[in-house]
Amino acid sequence: MQSSMRNDSANGPNDLLLRTLRGERVERRPVWIMRQAGRYLPEYRELRAQHTFEEMCGNPELAATATLQPIERFGLDGAIVFADLMSPVAALGIDVRFDPGPVIAEPIRTSQQVARLPEQDGVIAPEVMETLALVRQRLEGRATLLGFAGGPWSIAAYLVEGRGERGFPGLRRMAFEAPDVLEALLDRLTRLSAEYLVQQIEAGAQAVQLFETWSGILPAATWARLVKPRLAQVLERVGQTGAPRILFLQDATHLVDEALDLPADAFSLDWRVDLPGTRKKTDRVLQGNVDPAALLAGPEVTRRVVRDFLQRMPAAGHVMNLGHGITPGAPLESVQALLEETRAEARESENLTAR
Repeated sequence: MQSSMRNDSANGPNDLLLRTLRGERVERRPVWIMRQAGRYLPEYRELRAQHTFEEMCGNPELAATATLQPIERFGLDGAIVFADLMSPVAALGIDVRFDPGPVIAEPIRTSQQVARLPEQDGVIAPEVMETLALVRQRLEGRATLLGFAGGPWSIAAYLVEGRGERGFPGLRRMAFEAPDVLEALLDRLTRLSAEYLVQQIEAGAQAVQLFETWSGILPAATWARLVKPRLAQVLERVGQTGAPRILFLQDATHLVDEALDLPADAFSLDWRVDLPGTRKKTDRVLQGNVDPAALLAGPEVTRRVVRDFLQRMPAAGHVMNLGHGITPGAPLESVQALLEETRAEARESENLTAR
């Protein structure tokens, strides 16, 4: 039964994640899971058996249901809106299909194509905004509602390459061959990502996560020149709303030191990064970063891995999460083990204060 796996705190107001992201005193470290609305959940698989991914993203009722499923089952501290990373590009007149990942019919590779991209005047991805409004109402304060967007570089990766490719060689080639075209595209996507996140906050998101998933394909110096200033622009614009900002970087071991002065309230880092070591470098909130593969090994291994991680990672100013999205094959028992170990810590310690 799902009810046996729920957290009691899900039955009442729960702003633990929001307070942690603000640096406030908390009772325990909050926990949520990237891609928590997904195929590891039987109720999600049942929904997907009746609807395509595109239908679910485009239908606010279905997307709201998917968003709430992991909250109903596990009582997580954060509910991240169910949407696709590429949802906002429709505002640029770009058609995206899924096979199974995003596919762009006409990849953007010329200055003429970039020049034709319209400036946004109106609501970006209205279906996402409606989903957020529905979820915020139905959550009734049981969890912090998170919006999200892809970073300019990660969105550009798909628009230039045409689809997901290992290392995105076409994108990296453009950085050498047509840097002006690439930078013009990145500038347009910077404005799109910033406005998209602001609109999500206006629609009901209480905090947002900016996913710069493909940062790691660049050397640090190139990342500092092409990507970092644009991330700063997005984060600064979102910061004007007062909502907390989480920045996620993948394959970021070589980028962490360069990234930590960005205006994010929290940094979410992949499992390759030494998060306890990173704590010594910053007083910002840190999120993550258990290897998702640990959950595939079953609940007992998950308990051991999580317990060891919690012992090494100071609790103050930390949001428990994985170092990437949960894998579809993760057993429910492993997820429950992660949550139980994280929540059990609070019963063994005094209140935690973010630095």
